Amino acid sequence: MTRIYLASASPRRLELLRSLGVHVDVVPSEYGEPDNPALTPRELAQRHAREKLRDVVTKIGAGIDRPILAADTVVDRDGTALNKPSDASEARAMLSSLSGREHLVHTAVAIAFPGGGPAIEFCESTRVRFHELADDEIDDYIASGEPFDKAGGYGIQGRAAALVDGVEGDFYTVMGLPLGRVIRTLRAHGYRPGKEGTARAH
Repeated sequence: MTRIYLASASPRRLELLRSLGVHVDVVPSEYGEPDNPALTPRELAQRHAREKLRDVVTKIGAGIDRPILAADTVVDRDGTALNKPSDASEARAMLSSLSGREHLVHTAVAIAFPGGGPAIEFCESTRVRFHELADDEIDDYIASGEPFDKAGGYGIQGRAAALVDGVEGDFYTVMGLPLGRVIRTLRAHGYRPGKEGTARAH
């Protein structure tokens, strides 16, 4: 196996995989990621990853010839899941609530392999600490447009790097894909990365 399907339209996950020589065919999931207050943030990430995978497995149909990888990231503030903000007001509230304190970021992964066996599922969690944020820092970050497609209202690989005081755990989990564990899992099931990752959209 030398290629995988990525059940996500996330440019960050695509770029992370390509950086390690993974050849990717993008097949975005149409699963809507609904809230579920009955689940913990970690469980919610796991549910979303599982359902994204199920959607793309169904879309591709029989005869899967390569791994299919789905992932979901949830920001966890004291047991409350912070999703993608819908507007500037919600983004401001999220970022203000994270100011000067720690929170967790959970990224769940689900991978289906050829042969029809059960999917492999796992979830990694990383602790992130923010500086005390001034109002103008928050306003400037919101004005950049970055918060609106990211769980918790920030992306650590972008301008929000200036908001972060420290990270305890896997940095790539915060970016949206725990790369080390993903690659080890793929290799354990017969996948071999190439020299340079490429991508094709389906």
